Amino acid sequence: MQYFAALADTLHFGRAAENAGVTQPALSSQIAEMEQQLGVRLFERGSGRVILTDDAQRIKPRIERILAEVRELEQSARRREAVLEGRFRLGLIPTVAPYLLPILLPALKTRFPDLRLEVREAVTQTLVDELNSGSLDGIVIAEPMALASLVQADLFEDTFLLAVPQGEAARLSPPIMEEEMALERLMLLEEGHCLRSQALDICRRMKTTVSTDFGATSLATLLQLVSNGLGVTLIPEIARPAAEAMAGIAVLPFAPPRPYRMLNLAWRKSSGRQGDFDALAELLRSLRPVGASTDDLHGKNDPHDRQNQKAQPE
Repeated sequence: MQYFAALADTLHFGRAAENAGVTQPALSSQIAEMEQQLGVRLFERGSGRVILTDDAQRIKPRIERILAEVRELEQSARRREAVLEGRFRLGLIPTVAPYLLPILLPALKTRFPDLRLEVREAVTQTLVDELNSGSLDGIVIAEPMALASLVQADLFEDTFLLAVPQGEAARLSPPIMEEEMALERLMLLEEGHCLRSQALDICRRMKTTVSTDFGATSLATLLQLVSNGLGVTLIPEIARPAAEAMAGIAVLPFAPPRPYRMLNLAWRKSSGRQGDFDALAELLRSLRPVGASTDDLHGKNDPHDRQNQKAQPE
């Protein structure tokens, strides 16, 4: 099954054998034996390419889950005193990864030198699917997911801000009040991004009109459009330094109670790496941006008002 997973990931016998730590003939022999035992053909070979058959596509998720459970069994059987060492596969949503990784990666390297981190950036649903299949160990998302198979820990609140063209900032007097909102030119990310649904939820409360989508797949693209005067957009506090570093953009705060999203670390209940996730969550909380807060986790900052402003999950 490990050889099958390696070949299914690479679709190349040479690279799969290298990743599996065996020779190519040995891997080919094991794949052929697996096909014989199952009584189905798993890979189409020819013309210098490898293609998964329909039977292989059907059993691939089950094999990934089995291998993940085997890894978790091995981890739970070991008595490990150290945390965050060895291979760890972390997924992050696109509106977090570019802004959190520049401060997270150096901190991990300093504190946990034996950690071999692998990073995956994708939208929420893709990350959840890959976490459940065993392709990822943990994910950082915005808002908890209602899934019984996952353990989830709140990290910190990420307050929303309004990014506007510099030339339009003078007519606004921050903090921005709802009645001052002129978001008829609001630009959003394309479908599939949780930030889009969270922004739409804010817009519904403020009774704003959303502009025609530009089909942007990244917050950086939206900020370029704002910089060139094509509209305004909502950004999370974690992206504020990147926005303020761009020419032609002004970043304005909302009046209290400010809308926000909660960043969340999630992992499988069956994982045997509780210590790793406790350490990672603690580190991530320590790296929260200046405008973010964990106070509401302990009921300190007008929890009733802020709860009313909380952006809804995707």
